[in-house]
Amino acid sequence: MSERLITLHEANALIPRLEIIIEKLQRHSRALREHVAEVAGVTGERPEDVTTPTLLELRPALRPLVEDVEALLAEIHGRGGQFKGLELGLVDFPAEIDGEVVLLCWQYGEKEIAYYHTIHAGFAGRKPLESRTARPRYLQ
Repeated sequence: MSERLITLHEANALIPRLEIIIEKLQRHSRALREHVAEVAGVTGERPEDVTTPTLLELRPALRPLVEDVEALLAEIHGRGGQFKGLELGLVDFPAEIDGEVVLLCWQYGEKEIAYYHTIHAGFAGRKPLESRTARPRYLQ
């Protein structure tokens, strides 16, 4: 894996910012879904087939919103996270536990990272971090 591994402490320190990012992404997504549905009605496409270029061609005023979404996703990646899902607000962080590369798994609303899963297991394979792992707390 070529990505930098992140410590639990580093990942937990990102949670306050991640909460803001995911909230914005979810809000922007609701607005964009409405416009995508309207564009699909005009083009005759299914909403899931409407591309970003088509959306922006027919609704150029949405460009700042789309650019903000792209910047927010880039910020997650730039901080070492892997954005995994909008609805649940999932972000994973490559880490090492007992010599194995795993993904620390954070879900929007959780105040600290308490779960991980193997690279291939995904959200359904989440396991609790062992209690012996010291989890730093932060004030919010």
